[in-house]
Amino acid sequence: MIHNHWLNQILPLRSILLLLAIVGPSMGLNLAAASDKPNVLLICVDDLKPTLGCYGDPLAKTPNIDRLASRSVLFESAYCNQAVCSPSRNALLTGLRPQTLGIYDLGTNFRKSRPNAITMPQFFKQQGYHTAALGKIFHVGHGNGEDQASWSVPHFKANVVGYALPESKAPQGLTREEALFDNKSAAGLPRGAVIEAANVSDETYADGKIAQEAMLRLQQASQKPQEPFFLAVGFVKPHLPFVAPQKYWDLYQRDQFSLPSITKPPADAPAYAPTNWGELRQYQGIPQEGPLAEDLQKELIHGYYAATSYMDAQVGRVLDELDRLQLTDRTIVVLWGDHGWHLGDHGMWCKHSNYEQAARIPVLFSIPGSQKNVKTKALLETVDIYPTLCQLAGLPSPADIDGSSQVQVLSHPQSHLKDHVIHVYPRSPQGKGPILGRAIRTDRYRLVEWKGYGASPETAEYELYDYQADPLETENLASQQPAVVEQLKSLLARHPEAKPQIKASAATAKPAEATSPQKPTAKIDRVKLFASKDKNADGKLTHEEFMNNQPDGPAAAPRFIKFDTNKDGTLSQEEFVGGGSSRNNE
Repeated sequence: MIHNHWLNQILPLRSILLLLAIVGPSMGLNLAAASDKPNVLLICVDDLKPTLGCYGDPLAKTPNIDRLASRSVLFESAYCNQAVCSPSRNALLTGLRPQTLGIYDLGTNFRKSRPNAITMPQFFKQQGYHTAALGKIFHVGHGNGEDQASWSVPHFKANVVGYALPESKAPQGLTREEALFDNKSAAGLPRGAVIEAANVSDETYADGKIAQEAMLRLQQASQKPQEPFFLAVGFVKPHLPFVAPQKYWDLYQRDQFSLPSITKPPADAPAYAPTNWGELRQYQGIPQEGPLAEDLQKELIHGYYAATSYMDAQVGRVLDELDRLQLTDRTIVVLWGDHGWHLGDHGMWCKHSNYEQAARIPVLFSIPGSQKNVKTKALLETVDIYPTLCQLAGLPSPADIDGSSQVQVLSHPQSHLKDHVIHVYPRSPQGKGPILGRAIRTDRYRLVEWKGYGASPETAEYELYDYQADPLETENLASQQPAVVEQLKSLLARHPEAKPQIKASAATAKPAEATSPQKPTAKIDRVKLFASKDKNADGKLTHEEFMNNQPDGPAAAPRFIKFDTNKDGTLSQEEFVGGGSSRNNE
Protein backbone atom coordinates (compact mmCIF):
# COMPACT_ATOMS: atom_id res chain seq x y z
CA MET A 1 0.00 0.00 0.00
CA ILE A 2 1.38 3.41 -0.94
CA HIS A 3 1.57 5.80 2.00
CA ASN A 4 -0.91 8.62 1.30
CA HIS A 5 0.78 11.01 3.73
CA TRP A 6 3.96 10.72 1.62
CA LEU A 7 2.02 11.30 -1.62
CA ASN A 8 0.54 14.43 -0.11
CA GLN A 9 4.08 15.66 0.36
CA ILE A 10 5.40 14.87 -3.13
CA LEU A 11 2.44 15.67 -5.40
CA PRO A 12 3.08 19.44 -5.38
CA LEU A 13 6.80 18.88 -5.94
CA ARG A 14 6.78 20.12 -9.55
CA SER A 15 5.39 23.46 -8.39
CA ILE A 16 8.01 23.66 -5.64
CA LEU A 17 10.82 22.85 -8.06
CA LEU A 18 9.59 25.44 -10.54
CA LEU A 19 9.51 28.05 -7.80
CA LEU A 20 12.98 27.02 -6.68
CA ALA A 21 14.32 27.50 -10.21
CA ILE A 22 12.85 31.01 -10.29
CA VAL A 23 14.04 32.26 -6.91
CA GLY A 24 17.47 30.64 -7.07
CA PRO A 25 19.50 28.02 -5.27
CA SER A 26 19.50 29.82 -1.94
CA MET A 27 15.97 28.64 -1.22
CA GLY A 28 15.93 25.29 0.61
CA LEU A 29 13.96 22.37 -0.77
CA ASN A 30 12.20 20.28 1.88
CA LEU A 31 10.85 17.15 0.26
CA ALA A 32 9.36 15.78 3.46
CA ALA A 33 8.31 16.78 6.91
CA ALA A 34 10.66 15.99 9.75
CA SER A 35 8.47 13.04 10.78
CA ASP A 36 8.37 11.62 7.25
CA LYS A 37 11.75 11.94 5.55
CA PRO A 38 12.38 10.40 2.12
CA ASN A 39 14.41 7.21 1.91
CA VAL A 40 17.73 7.22 0.02
CA LEU A 41 19.00 4.38 -2.16
CA LEU A 42 22.57 5.11 -3.23
CA ILE A 43 23.85 2.72 -5.92
CA CYS A 44 27.63 2.84 -6.37
CA VAL A 45 29.24 0.98 -9.28
CA ASP A 46 32.94 0.16 -9.50
CA ASP A 47 34.86 1.19 -12.65
CA LEU A 48 31.68 2.14 -14.55
CA LYS A 49 32.14 4.57 -17.41
CA PRO A 50 29.08 5.81 -19.34
CA THR A 51 28.89 2.64 -21.49
CA LEU A 52 25.13 2.63 -20.99
CA GLY A 53 22.19 2.77 -23.34
CA CYS A 54 20.83 5.87 -21.60
CA TYR A 55 24.13 7.64 -22.33
CA GLY A 56 23.81 6.87 -26.01
CA ASP A 57 26.03 3.78 -26.24
CA PRO A 58 24.54 1.83 -29.18
CA LEU A 59 25.99 -1.53 -28.09
CA ALA A 60 25.34 -1.53 -24.35
CA LYS A 61 22.59 -3.84 -23.11
CA THR A 62 21.62 -2.04 -19.92
CA PRO A 63 17.80 -2.03 -19.80
CA ASN A 64 17.54 -1.60 -16.04
CA ILE A 65 19.76 1.43 -15.64
CA ASP A 66 18.06 2.80 -18.76
CA ARG A 67 14.73 2.29 -16.98
CA LEU A 68 16.06 4.18 -13.97
CA ALA A 69 17.18 6.97 -16.34
CA SER A 70 13.63 7.21 -17.68
CA ARG A 71 12.56 8.49 -14.28
CA SER A 72 15.70 10.48 -13.52
CA VAL A 73 17.76 13.53 -14.30
CA LEU A 74 20.87 12.26 -16.09
CA PHE A 75 24.09 14.28 -15.81
CA GLU A 76 25.95 14.11 -19.11
CA SER A 77 28.94 16.08 -17.79
CA ALA A 78 29.67 14.43 -14.45
CA TYR A 79 33.26 13.82 -13.33
CA CYS A 80 35.01 11.99 -10.53
CA ASN A 81 37.51 13.82 -8.32
CA GLN A 82 40.27 11.25 -8.89
CA ALA A 83 40.21 8.25 -11.19
CA VAL A 84 41.01 5.56 -8.64
CA CYS A 85 38.72 3.80 -6.19
CA SER A 86 39.54 4.96 -2.66
CA PRO A 87 40.08 8.71 -3.23
CA SER A 88 36.99 8.82 -5.44
CA ARG A 89 34.87 7.16 -2.77
CA ASN A 90 36.32 9.43 -0.10
CA ALA A 91 35.11 12.37 -2.19
CA LEU A 92 31.60 10.92 -2.46
CA LEU A 93 31.24 10.03 1.20
CA THR A 94 33.02 12.96 2.86
CA GLY A 95 32.35 15.71 0.31
CA LEU A 96 36.08 16.47 0.41
CA ARG A 97 38.37 16.38 -2.62
CA PRO A 98 41.57 14.32 -2.56
CA GLN A 99 43.69 17.47 -2.55
CA THR A 100 41.79 18.71 0.52
CA LEU A 101 42.37 15.47 2.40
CA GLY A 102 45.88 14.91 1.07
CA ILE A 103 44.99 11.32 0.19
CA TYR A 104 45.63 10.01 -3.32
CA ASP A 105 46.36 6.34 -2.65
CA LEU A 106 44.31 3.25 -1.83
CA GLY A 107 45.65 2.43 1.59
CA THR A 108 45.26 5.65 3.59
CA ASN A 109 42.02 5.95 5.52
CA PHE A 110 40.37 9.36 5.28
CA ARG A 111 40.22 9.68 9.07
CA LYS A 112 44.01 9.90 9.21
CA SER A 113 43.50 13.30 7.61
CA ARG A 114 40.11 14.27 9.04
CA PRO A 115 39.45 12.20 12.19
CA ASN A 116 36.30 14.21 12.97
CA ALA A 117 34.84 14.26 9.47
CA ILE A 118 31.09 13.65 9.27
CA THR A 119 30.49 11.35 6.34
CA MET A 120 27.32 11.48 4.26
CA PRO A 121 25.81 8.31 5.77
CA GLN A 122 26.97 9.39 9.22
CA PHE A 123 25.18 12.73 8.73
CA PHE A 124 21.98 10.97 7.67
CA LYS A 125 22.34 8.63 10.65
CA GLN A 126 22.53 11.65 12.96
CA GLN A 127 19.27 12.89 11.40
CA GLY A 128 17.39 9.73 12.33
CA TYR A 129 18.12 7.50 9.34
CA HIS A 130 18.93 3.81 9.47
CA THR A 131 22.12 3.61 7.43
CA ALA A 132 23.55 0.43 5.91
CA ALA A 133 26.28 -0.46 3.39
CA LEU A 134 26.30 -3.49 1.12
CA GLY A 135 29.24 -4.39 -1.11
CA LYS A 136 31.85 -1.84 -2.11
CA ILE A 137 31.08 1.60 -0.67
CA PHE A 138 34.20 2.74 1.15
CA HIS A 139 37.35 1.20 -0.29
CA VAL A 140 38.28 -1.77 1.89
CA GLY A 141 41.66 -3.35 1.27
CA HIS A 142 45.32 -2.38 0.72
CA GLY A 143 45.43 -1.52 4.42
CA ASN A 144 42.26 0.56 4.31
CA GLY A 145 39.08 -0.37 6.17
CA GLU A 146 35.41 0.33 6.77
CA ASP A 147 34.07 3.30 8.73
CA GLN A 148 31.91 1.99 11.55
CA ALA A 149 30.72 5.46 12.54
CA SER A 150 28.88 5.76 9.22
CA TRP A 151 26.59 2.77 9.57
CA SER A 152 23.80 1.69 11.89
CA VAL A 153 24.65 -1.97 11.31
CA PRO A 154 27.84 -3.77 10.24
CA HIS A 155 28.91 -3.50 6.62
CA PHE A 156 27.94 -6.40 4.29
CA LYS A 157 31.17 -7.38 2.52
CA ALA A 158 31.82 -8.19 -1.13
CA ASN A 159 34.68 -9.94 -2.89
CA VAL A 160 35.85 -7.89 -5.86
CA VAL A 161 37.97 -10.68 -7.34
CA GLY A 162 36.00 -13.93 -7.40
CA TYR A 163 35.75 -16.81 -9.84
CA ALA A 164 33.30 -19.65 -10.44
CA LEU A 165 35.71 -21.98 -12.25
CA PRO A 166 38.78 -23.51 -10.57
CA GLU A 167 40.88 -23.05 -13.69
CA SER A 168 40.33 -19.30 -13.53
CA LYS A 169 41.98 -18.91 -10.16
CA ALA A 170 45.58 -17.91 -9.59
CA PRO A 171 48.14 -20.72 -10.07
CA GLN A 172 48.04 -23.14 -7.19
CA GLY A 173 51.07 -24.66 -5.50
CA LEU A 174 53.28 -21.64 -6.22
CA THR A 175 54.82 -19.44 -3.60
CA ARG A 176 54.19 -15.74 -4.01
CA GLU A 177 57.73 -15.23 -5.24
CA GLU A 178 57.38 -18.03 -7.81
CA ALA A 179 54.09 -16.63 -9.04
CA LEU A 180 55.71 -13.26 -9.57
CA PHE A 181 58.22 -14.86 -11.93
CA ASP A 182 55.50 -16.71 -13.84
CA ASN A 183 54.99 -15.00 -17.22
CA LYS A 184 51.29 -15.80 -17.03
CA SER A 185 50.79 -13.57 -14.03
CA ALA A 186 52.17 -10.09 -14.10
CA ALA A 187 54.10 -8.18 -11.50
CA GLY A 188 52.19 -7.51 -8.31
CA LEU A 189 49.81 -10.02 -6.87
CA PRO A 190 49.54 -13.44 -8.55
CA ARG A 191 45.97 -12.94 -9.75
CA GLY A 192 43.86 -15.28 -11.81
CA ALA A 193 42.22 -15.09 -15.24
CA VAL A 194 41.33 -11.69 -16.62
CA ILE A 195 37.96 -12.95 -17.90
CA GLU A 196 35.50 -15.71 -17.07
CA ALA A 197 32.23 -16.80 -18.70
CA ALA A 198 30.59 -19.62 -16.76
CA ASN A 199 27.17 -21.25 -16.93
CA VAL A 200 26.26 -20.27 -13.39
CA SER A 201 23.55 -18.34 -11.60
CA ASP A 202 23.80 -14.61 -10.93
CA GLU A 203 24.26 -15.33 -7.23
CA THR A 204 27.51 -17.20 -7.91
CA TYR A 205 29.36 -13.89 -8.12
CA ALA A 206 29.48 -11.07 -5.59
CA ASP A 207 27.05 -8.70 -7.31
CA GLY A 208 24.29 -11.31 -7.31
CA LYS A 209 24.78 -11.80 -3.59
CA ILE A 210 24.78 -8.04 -3.03
CA ALA A 211 21.51 -7.64 -4.94
CA GLN A 212 19.96 -10.49 -2.95
CA GLU A 213 20.98 -8.85 0.33
CA ALA A 214 19.72 -5.44 -0.86
CA MET A 215 16.31 -6.94 -1.58
CA LEU A 216 16.24 -8.42 1.93
CA ARG A 217 17.19 -5.08 3.49
CA LEU A 218 14.43 -3.34 1.53
CA GLN A 219 11.94 -5.90 2.80
CA GLN A 220 13.05 -5.25 6.35
CA ALA A 221 12.84 -1.49 5.82
CA SER A 222 9.30 -1.76 4.47
CA GLN A 223 8.25 -3.15 7.86
CA LYS A 224 9.44 0.06 9.56
CA PRO A 225 7.90 2.91 7.54
CA GLN A 226 8.40 5.29 10.45
CA GLU A 227 12.21 4.93 10.15
CA PRO A 228 13.71 6.35 6.93
CA PHE A 229 16.61 4.41 5.45
CA PHE A 230 19.85 5.33 3.73
CA LEU A 231 20.87 2.16 1.90
CA ALA A 232 24.19 2.22 0.03
CA VAL A 233 24.52 -0.66 -2.44
CA GLY A 234 27.95 -1.08 -4.01
CA PHE A 235 28.24 -3.32 -7.06
CA VAL A 236 31.76 -4.44 -7.98
CA LYS A 237 31.42 -5.11 -11.71
CA PRO A 238 32.66 -4.14 -14.24
CA HIS A 239 35.83 -4.00 -12.13
CA LEU A 240 38.53 -6.48 -13.18
CA PRO A 241 38.45 -9.39 -13.64
CA PHE A 242 35.67 -9.32 -16.22
CA VAL A 243 33.59 -12.21 -14.94
CA ALA A 244 29.90 -12.75 -15.57
CA PRO A 245 27.52 -15.62 -16.22
CA GLN A 246 27.65 -16.86 -19.80
CA LYS A 247 24.21 -15.46 -20.66
CA TYR A 248 25.54 -11.89 -20.35
CA TRP A 249 28.44 -12.64 -22.68
CA ASP A 250 25.88 -14.04 -25.11
CA LEU A 251 24.16 -10.65 -25.32
CA TYR A 252 27.03 -9.52 -27.55
CA GLN A 253 28.91 -10.76 -30.59
CA ARG A 254 32.66 -10.24 -30.51
CA ASP A 255 32.73 -8.74 -33.99
CA GLN A 256 30.34 -5.98 -32.85
CA PHE A 257 33.19 -4.27 -31.09
CA SER A 258 35.59 -1.93 -32.84
CA LEU A 259 39.01 -1.03 -31.59
CA PRO A 260 39.73 2.61 -30.72
CA SER A 261 40.86 4.80 -33.58
CA ILE A 262 43.37 6.66 -31.39
CA THR A 263 45.97 4.27 -30.04
CA LYS A 264 48.73 6.67 -28.95
CA PRO A 265 48.92 9.22 -26.12
CA PRO A 266 48.16 12.82 -27.08
CA ALA A 267 50.91 14.45 -29.10
CA ASP A 268 53.12 16.78 -27.05
CA ALA A 269 51.70 15.54 -23.74
CA PRO A 270 54.18 14.98 -20.90
CA ALA A 271 55.57 11.44 -21.03
CA TYR A 272 54.37 10.77 -17.49
CA ALA A 273 50.75 11.86 -18.06
CA PRO A 274 49.35 8.57 -19.49
CA THR A 275 48.68 5.55 -17.32
CA ASN A 276 50.84 2.46 -17.80
CA TRP A 277 47.83 0.25 -16.87
CA GLY A 278 49.79 -1.96 -14.51
CA GLU A 279 46.56 -3.08 -12.84
CA LEU A 280 45.56 -5.08 -15.91
CA ARG A 281 49.01 -6.60 -16.28
CA GLN A 282 48.60 -8.39 -12.94
CA TYR A 283 46.18 -10.89 -14.49
CA GLN A 284 46.99 -14.11 -16.31
CA GLY A 285 47.15 -13.92 -20.07
CA ILE A 286 48.17 -10.25 -20.14
CA PRO A 287 51.72 -9.47 -21.31
CA GLN A 288 53.83 -7.60 -18.81
CA GLU A 289 55.12 -5.19 -21.44
CA GLY A 290 53.99 -3.75 -24.75
CA PRO A 291 50.58 -3.40 -26.41
CA LEU A 292 47.85 -6.03 -26.52
CA ALA A 293 47.01 -8.14 -29.56
CA GLU A 294 43.84 -7.05 -31.33
CA ASP A 295 41.98 -10.27 -30.49
CA LEU A 296 42.79 -9.82 -26.81
CA GLN A 297 41.65 -6.20 -26.92
CA LYS A 298 38.27 -7.20 -28.35
CA GLU A 299 37.98 -9.96 -25.77
CA LEU A 300 38.54 -7.45 -22.98
CA ILE A 301 36.06 -4.97 -24.43
CA HIS A 302 33.53 -7.78 -24.75
CA GLY A 303 34.23 -8.70 -21.14
CA TYR A 304 33.72 -5.15 -19.92
CA TYR A 305 30.33 -4.94 -21.63
CA ALA A 306 29.28 -8.39 -20.41
CA ALA A 307 30.22 -7.52 -16.82
CA THR A 308 28.32 -4.22 -17.16
CA SER A 309 25.19 -6.04 -18.35
CA TYR A 310 25.50 -8.49 -15.46
CA MET A 311 25.71 -5.60 -12.99
CA ASP A 312 22.77 -3.91 -14.72
CA ALA A 313 20.64 -7.00 -14.15
CA GLN A 314 21.41 -6.82 -10.43
CA VAL A 315 20.43 -3.15 -10.35
CA GLY A 316 17.17 -4.23 -11.97
CA ARG A 317 16.48 -6.78 -9.24
CA VAL A 318 16.89 -4.08 -6.58
CA LEU A 319 14.68 -1.59 -8.44
CA ASP A 320 12.03 -4.26 -8.99
CA GLU A 321 11.96 -4.98 -5.27
CA LEU A 322 11.70 -1.27 -4.52
CA ASP A 323 8.66 -1.16 -6.81
CA ARG A 324 7.13 -4.37 -5.44
CA LEU A 325 7.34 -3.06 -1.88
CA GLN A 326 5.76 0.24 -2.96
CA LEU A 327 8.79 2.18 -1.74
CA THR A 328 9.63 3.86 -5.04
CA ASP A 329 7.36 6.85 -4.49
CA ARG A 330 9.11 7.75 -1.26
CA THR A 331 12.71 6.92 -2.15
CA ILE A 332 15.38 9.09 -3.77
CA VAL A 333 17.60 6.89 -5.94
CA VAL A 334 21.09 7.96 -7.01
CA LEU A 335 23.31 5.90 -9.30
CA TRP A 336 27.01 6.84 -9.42
CA GLY A 337 30.08 5.36 -11.08
CA ASP A 338 33.27 5.92 -9.09
CA HIS A 339 35.39 6.70 -12.19
CA GLY A 340 35.70 5.84 -15.85
CA TRP A 341 37.95 3.30 -17.59
CA HIS A 342 40.24 3.29 -20.61
CA LEU A 343 39.25 0.57 -23.08
CA GLY A 344 42.29 0.83 -25.33
CA ASP A 345 41.91 4.50 -26.25
CA HIS A 346 45.32 6.19 -26.48
CA GLY A 347 46.81 2.73 -26.07
CA MET A 348 45.67 2.75 -22.42
CA TRP A 349 43.62 0.48 -20.18
CA CYS A 350 42.22 0.83 -16.66
CA LYS A 351 41.81 4.23 -14.97
CA HIS A 352 44.68 6.12 -13.26
CA SER A 353 44.78 9.20 -15.51
CA ASN A 354 43.33 12.69 -15.94
CA TYR A 355 41.95 11.98 -19.41
CA GLU A 356 38.27 12.04 -20.36
CA GLN A 357 37.73 8.29 -20.50
CA ALA A 358 39.02 7.89 -16.94
CA ALA A 359 37.44 10.98 -15.38
CA ARG A 360 33.90 11.08 -16.84
CA ILE A 361 31.27 9.14 -14.91
CA PRO A 362 27.54 8.35 -15.03
CA VAL A 363 25.33 10.06 -12.44
CA LEU A 364 21.53 9.70 -12.23
CA PHE A 365 19.16 11.33 -9.73
CA SER A 366 15.65 9.86 -9.48
CA ILE A 367 13.43 11.98 -7.24
CA PRO A 368 9.77 11.10 -6.54
CA GLY A 369 7.38 13.46 -8.28
CA SER A 370 10.20 15.41 -9.94
CA GLN A 371 11.76 15.69 -13.38
CA LYS A 372 11.79 12.46 -15.36
CA ASN A 373 13.67 11.26 -18.43
CA VAL A 374 15.66 14.46 -18.86
CA LYS A 375 19.35 15.10 -19.44
CA THR A 376 21.44 18.00 -18.31
CA LYS A 377 24.79 19.23 -19.56
CA ALA A 378 25.46 20.99 -16.26
CA LEU A 379 28.86 20.18 -14.81
CA LEU A 380 28.88 18.05 -11.67
CA GLU A 381 31.71 16.52 -9.64
CA THR A 382 31.46 13.72 -7.13
CA VAL A 383 31.74 15.97 -4.05
CA ASP A 384 28.47 17.66 -5.09
CA ILE A 385 26.36 14.56 -4.40
CA TYR A 386 26.59 14.81 -0.60
CA PRO A 387 25.12 18.33 -0.23
CA THR A 388 22.59 17.70 -3.02
CA LEU A 389 21.16 14.65 -1.26
CA CYS A 390 21.02 16.53 2.01
CA GLN A 391 19.02 19.37 0.50
CA LEU A 392 16.70 16.97 -1.31
CA ALA A 393 16.00 15.21 1.99
CA GLY A 394 15.28 18.47 3.74
CA LEU A 395 18.34 18.20 5.96
CA PRO A 396 20.55 21.11 7.04
CA SER A 397 23.54 21.88 4.87
CA PRO A 398 26.61 19.88 5.94
CA ALA A 399 29.48 22.03 7.15
CA ASP A 400 33.08 22.23 5.93
CA ILE A 401 32.85 20.28 2.69
CA ASP A 402 33.98 21.05 -0.84
CA GLY A 403 30.83 20.17 -2.76
CA SER A 404 27.84 22.36 -3.58
CA SER A 405 24.19 21.38 -3.93
CA GLN A 406 22.89 20.86 -7.46
CA VAL A 407 19.19 20.93 -6.56
CA GLN A 408 18.58 23.90 -8.85
CA VAL A 409 19.92 21.89 -11.79
CA LEU A 410 17.62 19.02 -10.85
CA SER A 411 14.66 21.39 -10.92
CA HIS A 412 15.80 23.24 -14.06
CA PRO A 413 18.14 21.00 -16.10
CA GLN A 414 19.06 23.78 -18.51
CA SER A 415 20.70 25.77 -15.72
CA HIS A 416 24.44 25.68 -14.95
CA LEU A 417 25.71 26.33 -11.45
CA LYS A 418 29.38 25.55 -12.14
CA ASP A 419 31.66 26.95 -14.81
CA HIS A 420 34.16 24.15 -14.15
CA VAL A 421 34.92 21.05 -12.09
CA ILE A 422 38.29 19.88 -10.81
CA HIS A 423 39.92 16.47 -10.57
CA VAL A 424 43.46 15.28 -9.89
CA TYR A 425 45.94 12.48 -10.38
CA PRO A 426 49.45 12.08 -8.87
CA ARG A 427 52.64 10.99 -10.61
CA SER A 428 56.31 10.60 -9.63
CA PRO A 429 58.40 11.11 -12.79
CA GLN A 430 62.11 10.53 -12.62
CA GLY A 431 63.94 13.71 -11.73
CA LYS A 432 60.78 15.49 -10.58
CA GLY A 433 59.71 13.61 -7.48
CA PRO A 434 56.04 13.57 -6.45
CA ILE A 435 53.89 15.88 -8.57
CA LEU A 436 50.15 16.33 -8.96
CA GLY A 437 48.11 16.88 -12.08
CA ARG A 438 45.26 19.24 -11.20
CA ALA A 439 42.71 19.24 -14.02
CA ILE A 440 40.14 21.95 -14.69
CA ARG A 441 37.28 20.73 -16.90
CA THR A 442 34.87 23.26 -18.42
CA ASP A 443 32.14 22.54 -20.94
CA ARG A 444 34.75 22.88 -23.70
CA TYR A 445 38.28 22.54 -22.33
CA ARG A 446 40.44 20.58 -19.95
CA LEU A 447 43.59 22.15 -18.52
CA VAL A 448 45.97 19.96 -16.52
CA GLU A 449 48.64 21.61 -14.39
CA TRP A 450 51.50 19.29 -13.40
CA LYS A 451 53.76 20.50 -10.60
CA GLY A 452 55.11 19.61 -7.19
CA TYR A 453 53.00 20.14 -4.09
CA GLY A 454 53.40 23.76 -3.06
CA ALA A 455 55.74 24.49 -5.96
CA SER A 456 55.57 27.74 -7.90
CA PRO A 457 53.24 27.78 -10.94
CA GLU A 458 56.29 28.78 -13.00
CA THR A 459 57.58 25.22 -12.56
CA ALA A 460 54.41 23.65 -13.96
CA GLU A 461 53.89 21.77 -17.20
CA TYR A 462 50.47 22.05 -18.81
CA GLU A 463 48.13 20.03 -20.97
CA LEU A 464 45.23 21.66 -22.83
CA TYR A 465 42.49 19.85 -24.75
CA ASP A 466 39.67 21.37 -26.77
CA TYR A 467 36.71 18.97 -26.86
CA GLN A 468 34.89 20.90 -29.55
CA ALA A 469 37.80 20.87 -31.98
CA ASP A 470 39.48 17.66 -30.80
CA PRO A 471 37.07 15.43 -28.83
CA LEU A 472 39.46 12.46 -28.90
CA GLU A 473 42.33 14.33 -27.22
CA THR A 474 44.83 13.76 -30.01
CA GLU A 475 47.05 16.76 -29.23
CA ASN A 476 48.12 18.83 -26.25
CA LEU A 477 47.37 22.41 -27.33
CA ALA A 478 48.90 24.23 -24.34
CA SER A 479 51.83 25.71 -26.28
CA GLN A 480 49.57 26.73 -29.18
CA GLN A 481 46.84 28.49 -27.19
CA PRO A 482 48.48 30.43 -24.33
CA ALA A 483 45.49 32.75 -23.97
CA VAL A 484 43.17 29.83 -23.25
CA VAL A 485 45.71 28.41 -20.81
CA GLU A 486 45.80 31.71 -18.92
CA GLN A 487 42.02 31.88 -18.84
CA LEU A 488 41.77 28.40 -17.35
CA LYS A 489 44.62 29.04 -14.92
CA SER A 490 42.46 31.79 -13.44
CA LEU A 491 39.84 29.11 -12.65
CA LEU A 492 42.50 26.91 -11.10
CA ALA A 493 43.63 29.85 -8.95
CA ARG A 494 40.26 29.79 -7.18
CA HIS A 495 41.27 26.52 -5.55
CA PRO A 496 43.64 26.20 -2.60
CA GLU A 497 47.01 24.58 -3.08
CA ALA A 498 46.83 20.79 -2.97
CA LYS A 499 48.05 18.99 0.12
CA PRO A 500 50.75 16.36 -0.37
CA GLN A 501 50.00 12.75 0.39
CA ILE A 502 49.80 12.38 4.16
CA LYS A 503 52.15 9.90 5.80
CA ALA A 504 51.31 7.21 8.31
CA SER A 505 52.30 8.10 11.85
CA ALA A 506 55.31 6.42 13.43
CA ALA A 507 52.95 4.57 15.76
CA THR A 508 51.26 2.88 12.82
CA ALA A 509 54.41 2.06 10.86
CA LYS A 510 55.37 -1.60 10.66
CA PRO A 511 59.00 -2.04 11.76
CA ALA A 512 59.28 -5.78 11.10
CA GLU A 513 61.55 -5.48 8.06
CA ALA A 514 63.79 -2.98 9.81
CA THR A 515 64.77 -5.65 12.32
CA SER A 516 65.81 -8.16 9.67
CA PRO A 517 69.24 -9.62 10.49
CA GLN A 518 70.14 -9.27 6.80
CA LYS A 519 69.86 -5.49 6.88
CA PRO A 520 73.19 -3.79 6.10
CA THR A 521 74.12 -0.78 8.14
CA ALA A 522 75.45 1.37 5.29
CA LYS A 523 73.10 4.09 4.11
CA ILE A 524 72.13 4.12 0.42
CA ASP A 525 70.84 7.05 -1.62
CA ARG A 526 67.55 5.51 -2.74
CA VAL A 527 66.84 8.25 -5.28
CA LYS A 528 70.05 7.34 -7.10
CA LEU A 529 69.30 3.64 -6.65
CA PHE A 530 65.89 4.16 -8.23
CA ALA A 531 67.46 5.91 -11.22
CA SER A 532 69.97 3.08 -11.67
CA LYS A 533 67.18 0.50 -11.73
CA ASP A 534 64.89 2.53 -14.01
CA LYS A 535 66.57 1.31 -17.20
CA ASN A 536 64.06 2.85 -19.61
CA ALA A 537 63.85 6.14 -17.67
CA ASP A 538 60.04 6.13 -17.59
CA GLY A 539 59.80 7.07 -13.92
CA LYS A 540 58.45 3.63 -12.93
CA LEU A 541 60.01 0.35 -11.87
CA THR A 542 58.53 -2.82 -13.24
CA HIS A 543 58.84 -5.96 -11.17
CA GLU A 544 61.70 -7.10 -13.41
CA GLU A 545 63.59 -3.84 -12.90
CA PHE A 546 63.03 -3.99 -9.15
CA MET A 547 64.27 -7.57 -8.87
CA ASN A 548 67.42 -6.98 -10.94
CA ASN A 549 70.58 -7.44 -8.81
CA GLN A 550 68.68 -7.94 -5.55
CA PRO A 551 71.17 -9.22 -2.94
CA ASP A 552 68.55 -11.52 -1.36
CA GLY A 553 67.13 -12.73 -4.69
CA PRO A 554 63.53 -13.99 -4.74
CA ALA A 555 63.10 -13.07 -1.08
CA ALA A 556 62.84 -9.44 -2.24
CA ALA A 557 59.65 -10.10 -4.24
CA PRO A 558 57.20 -9.55 -1.36
CA ARG A 559 58.67 -6.09 -0.84
CA PHE A 560 57.62 -5.10 -4.35
CA ILE A 561 54.03 -5.85 -3.38
CA LYS A 562 54.39 -3.99 -0.10
CA PHE A 563 55.92 -0.89 -1.69
CA ASP A 564 53.31 -0.79 -4.52
CA THR A 565 50.82 1.16 -2.41
CA ASN A 566 48.49 2.11 -5.28
CA LYS A 567 48.62 -1.46 -6.67
CA ASP A 568 49.20 -0.40 -10.27
CA GLY A 569 51.86 -3.08 -10.79
CA THR A 570 54.82 -0.66 -10.84
CA LEU A 571 56.76 1.42 -8.33
CA SER A 572 57.00 5.17 -8.57
CA GLN A 573 60.08 6.89 -7.18
CA GLU A 574 58.02 8.01 -4.18
CA GLU A 575 56.86 4.44 -3.49
CA PHE A 576 60.38 3.05 -3.90
CA VAL A 577 62.06 5.64 -1.72
CA GLY A 578 59.36 5.79 0.95
CA GLY A 579 58.67 2.08 1.07
CA GLY A 580 62.28 1.07 1.52
CA SER A 581 63.66 4.02 3.46
CA SER A 582 64.69 1.70 6.29
CA ARG A 583 66.27 -0.88 3.99
CA ASN A 584 69.38 -0.98 1.82
CA ASN A 585 68.98 -4.10 -0.31
CA GLU A 586 66.25 -3.10 -2.75
